[in-house]
Amino acid sequence: MRGGAPSFAAGVLWCERLACMNRLGGATSPYLLQHAENPVDWWPWGPDAFAEARRRNVPVLLSVGYSACHWCHVMAHESFEDPETAALLNEHFVSVKVDREERPDVDAVYMEAVQAATGQGGWPMTVFLTPDAEPFYFGTYFPPSPRHGMPSFGQVLEGVRRAWADRRDEVGEVAGRIVADLAGRSLSESLPAADRRPPRPEELHAALMGLTREFDAVHGGFGTAPKFPPSMVLEFLLRHHARTGSAGALEMVQASCAAMARGGIYDQLGGGFARYAVDREWVVPHFEKMLYDNALLCRAYAHLWRATARDGAAGGLSDLARRVALETADFMVRELRTDQGGFASALDADSDDGTGSGRHAEGAYYVWTPEQLRSVLGEKDAEFAAGYFGVTDEGTFEAGASVLQLPDVGGPVDAERVASVKERLRAARAERPRPGRDDKVVASWNGLAVAALAETGAYFDRPDLIQAATDAADLLVRVHMDWQARLHRTSRDGTAGANTGVLDDYANVAEGFLTLASVTGEGVWVDFAGFLLDTVLVQFTAEDGALYDTAADAETLIRRPQDPTDNATPSGWTAAAGALLSYGALTGSALHRDAAERALGIVTTLGGRAPRFIGWGLAVAEAALDGPREVAVVGPPDDPTTRALHRAALLGTAPGTVVALGTPGADDAAEVPLLMARPLVDGKPAAYVCRNFTCERPTTDPAELAERLRR
Repeated sequence: MRGGAPSFAAGVLWCERLACMNRLGGATSPYLLQHAENPVDWWPWGPDAFAEARRRNVPVLLSVGYSACHWCHVMAHESFEDPETAALLNEHFVSVKVDREERPDVDAVYMEAVQAATGQGGWPMTVFLTPDAEPFYFGTYFPPSPRHGMPSFGQVLEGVRRAWADRRDEVGEVAGRIVADLAGRSLSESLPAADRRPPRPEELHAALMGLTREFDAVHGGFGTAPKFPPSMVLEFLLRHHARTGSAGALEMVQASCAAMARGGIYDQLGGGFARYAVDREWVVPHFEKMLYDNALLCRAYAHLWRATARDGAAGGLSDLARRVALETADFMVRELRTDQGGFASALDADSDDGTGSGRHAEGAYYVWTPEQLRSVLGEKDAEFAAGYFGVTDEGTFEAGASVLQLPDVGGPVDAERVASVKERLRAARAERPRPGRDDKVVASWNGLAVAALAETGAYFDRPDLIQAATDAADLLVRVHMDWQARLHRTSRDGTAGANTGVLDDYANVAEGFLTLASVTGEGVWVDFAGFLLDTVLVQFTAEDGALYDTAADAETLIRRPQDPTDNATPSGWTAAAGALLSYGALTGSALHRDAAERALGIVTTLGGRAPRFIGWGLAVAEAALDGPREVAVVGPPDDPTTRALHRAALLGTAPGTVVALGTPGADDAAEVPLLMARPLVDGKPAAYVCRNFTCERPTTDPAELAERLRR
């Protein structure tokens, strides 16, 4: 709060805070709850807020952010907690606060407008709307006073207030043009009919060449700073290597994964990845830890291990991939698992700086100075740890502190000493004030976690991870999924939120269910995936096969969002294509297979132009080109040969392979059509490798099965 006596309006506002608290106090979003006691008279997104704006004849301030967003917290402290700023907002605007993770559709529509108008975007997103929800002025973070060429937030508010009062017609014309421009951006209409087919081999090779040009051969990853984990691209490159044997594709994965695992973006003490690195070298992260990043990267490192471990070609890198996959899985279970069995969304970047001042600082929980090392480890071990983790007197972050890394120290390292140092540092760090946790459960991201934990548990003989995946899947069915197979986007404390699921919720939850079915042999998860994918076909799919991000019966916005490109997670469009393809392979459904192939037409269009931004679609296209291969493993579940065949099938690297496990005549065989009419061979467990339900000679030899599924 700024110094000086508050204005009369601010004083009145403080007397009315109970009403403000009540509007956001019942939210399931921790981000909205963080603003429930602001002096700003916040409204949640909904028709009541816009009706109030029409009644008062004032514009709407739309502020979009999320709980782990550092600059969202900064703007909240600087502006939304300030009574004078709040008084101006309350008198001249209706203020609407949105959690982008609860309402990705609202975020996507207005972020598209922000990026079109300003050439950039980010959070917090600040948009001014007419009472008809039409945008007319845009921005992201605004400081409390003019800074670096940016106007202050107060100046922006005053300028918008005057424009609304004095130039209303002009404001309406601007808003009308923006809405018309957004409405004209339909991919369904612009996608050439000839391109509505999956990419051919030469087109996937062109995408590989495009990625090669953008690859950072020195530091790994793609592009410059800031540098984000290329999770979806890694999956494409691994599948392309499996199909073609491309050494270059595998080398890009190996270099990127090694650089990230050794860099500051990876938590060297507790496991898990931060959201991105602010530098090209992966040294300094933006410290927030998101469930989706860790689920995707856990799976990518597990798949890298799968691709390299058997022939030993990658040596120590295979061991690194195994360690990082397991540590990341353990991080998710330890730090993000909720009491109900789901997974929380994120850990904040900021935490109390530990000085007793009550101030929060980014990275305070994670960084170390040489003096802090000495206080925990003593002089000799502190000197060793500083060299091992790259802690310097100058620091690699702020105020002389360093982010822990694993620089190449050269020569062998005393593993016992490293383990002792890490354990003592972990214990000391646990005494620090912890970052806040956004404990809402997002359906889409939990679907990604189910897939990652199920596979990681299966690869590395960790039944506890498979159980964690099963528990999360069970929560998604019990809490997020209604009797009509419609999904709720979020839940908190076991209670579903009011917001309906979007396309990536249906796609990623279906992907998680199908992966869990492959690992556990429980066919009921295939059924649940089928219910969700039928909703995708009915509610999200256009007649021409294009996909929308929101359901046909969802709330009408100024534009129906439709984005086939990846962001930090796979696009709903291509994630749905992948789940439809896998479901079609398990069930023989031509309807789902055809829908997947039509959806992949966008990959044909964009793969050669922007491969970094449609990596998941390229990965799905690799699976479609390979078949994908369908493996039915039949035999008694307690038979060692059945287990060995099942493991060989799960470790197969053929792109997008689907696996069904069952006992002939058991109920699960009826639930998964791929298992039907697959008998034992001479009374022994057997595996059938098929494409489009046409099968090769069955085998009872796990080694032979493994060889068939290598490429």
